[in-house]
Amino acid sequence: MSFSKLSSLLLAAAPLALVQPALAQMPAGPAPGITTQLPPGAAPSHYAIEVVPDAANLKFTGKVTIDLNVAQAMPVLVLNAADLSIGRVTLTPAKGKAMTGSAKVDANAQTVTLDFGKPVQPGAYKLDIAYGGVINTQANGMFALDYKDNAGAQKRALFTQFEAPDARRFVPSFDEPSYKATFDLSAIVPTGQLAVSNMPVKASQDLGGGRTRVTFGTSPKMSSYLLFFGLGELERATKMAGATEVGVITGKGNTGKAQLALDASAAILPWYNDYFGVPFPLPKLDNVAGPGQSQFFSAMENWGAIFTFERALLVDPKFTSEGTRRTIYSIVAHEMAHQWFGDLVTMAWWDDLWLNEGFASWMATKVTDKLQPEWEMLLTRVGGRERAMALDALATTHPVVQKIHTVEEVNQAFDDITYEKGEAVITMLEGFAGEDVWRAGIRGYMKAHAYGNTVTDDLWKAVEGAGAKGLVGIAHDFTSQPGIPLVKVESAQCRGGSTVLALSQGEFSRDRKDKAPLRWNVPVMAQTIGGAAQRLILNGTASVTLPGCGAYVINAGQTGYYRSLYPEANVKALAAGFTRLSSMDQIGLLADNFQLGLGGYQPIGLALDMVDAVPANASPAVLAEVPDYLSSAYTMLDGDRVGQARVAAYASRKLGPVLKSVGFDATPGEGAQVPVLRSALVSTLGSMGDRAVLAEARRRFAEPALMEGPLRNVWLRIIAQNADAATWDKLRAMANGATSALDRSTLFALLGAAKDEGLARKALDLAMTDEPGKTTSAAIISAVGAEHPMLAVDYVLAHRQQYEAMIDVSARSQAIARLGGGSADPAMAAKLDAYATQYLTPESRKVVDRSISAIRTRIETRARLKPALLAWFVRR
Repeated sequence: MSFSKLSSLLLAAAPLALVQPALAQMPAGPAPGITTQLPPGAAPSHYAIEVVPDAANLKFTGKVTIDLNVAQAMPVLVLNAADLSIGRVTLTPAKGKAMTGSAKVDANAQTVTLDFGKPVQPGAYKLDIAYGGVINTQANGMFALDYKDNAGAQKRALFTQFEAPDARRFVPSFDEPSYKATFDLSAIVPTGQLAVSNMPVKASQDLGGGRTRVTFGTSPKMSSYLLFFGLGELERATKMAGATEVGVITGKGNTGKAQLALDASAAILPWYNDYFGVPFPLPKLDNVAGPGQSQFFSAMENWGAIFTFERALLVDPKFTSEGTRRTIYSIVAHEMAHQWFGDLVTMAWWDDLWLNEGFASWMATKVTDKLQPEWEMLLTRVGGRERAMALDALATTHPVVQKIHTVEEVNQAFDDITYEKGEAVITMLEGFAGEDVWRAGIRGYMKAHAYGNTVTDDLWKAVEGAGAKGLVGIAHDFTSQPGIPLVKVESAQCRGGSTVLALSQGEFSRDRKDKAPLRWNVPVMAQTIGGAAQRLILNGTASVTLPGCGAYVINAGQTGYYRSLYPEANVKALAAGFTRLSSMDQIGLLADNFQLGLGGYQPIGLALDMVDAVPANASPAVLAEVPDYLSSAYTMLDGDRVGQARVAAYASRKLGPVLKSVGFDATPGEGAQVPVLRSALVSTLGSMGDRAVLAEARRRFAEPALMEGPLRNVWLRIIAQNADAATWDKLRAMANGATSALDRSTLFALLGAAKDEGLARKALDLAMTDEPGKTTSAAIISAVGAEHPMLAVDYVLAHRQQYEAMIDVSARSQAIARLGGGSADPAMAAKLDAYATQYLTPESRKVVDRSISAIRTRIETRARLKPALLAWFVRR
């Protein structure tokens, strides 16, 4: 490992021998039939950009030369531009004199129209534009992040965030994914600061006066949203992974905290090279850490220069939990998977965003499971499936492949359907195809479409062509229509040592059970406990014979994206035989039955019986799921102190002995899943007011040395939730005295977690000041919203413009819906609807409508289930 500045000392730009042969055969601009919102007929092949940031004054100037191919006569040229002022514009044909043009900016359309006084005829041109722009304080376009370094000095670093439609805030461009081009980027920067982009530094020229021109190598052909630039008092640590230099870039003194990310990158890259069958084509791959946070994203897959907020990349042994460590590893794996799925091969239009995100999520889980098997990462796919189904069970859901028409619709497409349902469907399809056939199809897809653009069908055809006959039909059903199949066991009979099941198909819904169900080709895998699995494709009704008699599972291995509804006798038999099930099926059955109970498809008591059946000596990974179900029951009884006390008492009886056995602190030789279990137990019992946990939290808070370690932030959250005024002030002092930007932002966000409404109001007022930092204030408000949603929503509506300045442009139409979306108050649904009617368009209010639907469903569910919940916990 070596440390270096990303300057001329860094690995020189390697020749693009790996990419150029393919590039030479690629046409410029979108292929026929590809969606574009810009007028067709002109397309870029290369950008040469020079920017001069003025970080102190939050502005920059730039100039760009675009190599342009015009295929048909164009009355004007239209490019994307947002928040840019356009200066001199010239267009020079390959043979001929330069023409000066005029520029007209349309702020609403985010375009600039260039008029040269006469039509632009077909041919090759160089388009030169001088322009200026703004440096934002939230993560859109080029943005500034202010922070205190480890010595307490105030610093400012610059980064860029261009996905989905924000490269246009950095350079006038054809800012759509199908307009792929190569990029040359140079910047005039303060001497001594580190500048980073997609490619290594090719040249560095001292201009005098404390300025240096840094020029980066030419990028491969890529979409504009993948361009990256970063600048600041940063440092870099590196490691070789085969022929590729992988690196981490952080604020000075923090590269050691990025060691997990660096080691993960070096291990993952060779595995991906082999899996995809196409070696990573760039000479270096950096992970760039930025202070602060976004309410919209954690990391971005810029080709060769992944950007990640520090909270999702750095490890501090004083407070980073084991769960956070695993999340960091998974985020690194996710963004690295994008280097192929998204960067090398890019969706043609945002309709197929899931091709990027769903596949990267699936790949991250897969590689993490392969390289860190003790973490049992495949088990986490059940949780991902459940997050997707939470949206997909409502009428406001959408298909995986969705029609995108506007910039705002692109921003709203980044949700759990895109990510988690995408991963779940891919998991199911890989199970149908088989691992080897699936991988062969992926390798063929990569080679066929490298440096190009695709649609979803290109992937399905590649895998079916590799041998997965029938996959296209199944894939279409699950990606082109919304919703969740419901596979119901109509009857089960034991005959001659075998179980014969009669199956039917419906649709699982939380808010529209009366609708005509959709129909899917559902790959079902069923088995009796301990018996051989049987496969079938269900479309309507079918029967299947399973070897053996006794309890049975109809989504064995939990790879199917569907709900499984059993006769009551089988649910009880599964609870009785719980310990004979695999961990995957245990977790999947807990989730399935709980949601079926919430949805009214079966008594909630059956689901709680299964939770109760989880023994104290179960796998720690399974035991770690139990607290969430008890927490859910506790929350559903909100407002009923007696009822909640019964749930809390049961939780203490059920989980207290488990916590006592694992202890409050790690012990040598404990299993890999025990730290995750410990965190779940402490967090849930603490939130319910368990006396032993509260006492331990207060003991540690009184002795700061006892707080340090992987549970520190869990203990602090318990303290914050139960804080009085003096404790809240002490937490605030801790935040202001924190020696790292990461710790500072974490502590400030905890101030919003107080159950005391007066302290919550105090936290909201604090968020409106400069004290927490520009990217932390929104996190404080979000924390208040989790505990006091109406208070938070009323407050931000009263300070709407100030609040919107705290969050990314991409998240503004969604932010208030997220704040109030966890409510169970009818007034909140009305308030969100009124807000959307006044401020949002029909296209931009989709997330608000989902929140309203979730609130109304939550209200109905709680009213319906309260008597059954109380009755069950009374019996316990």
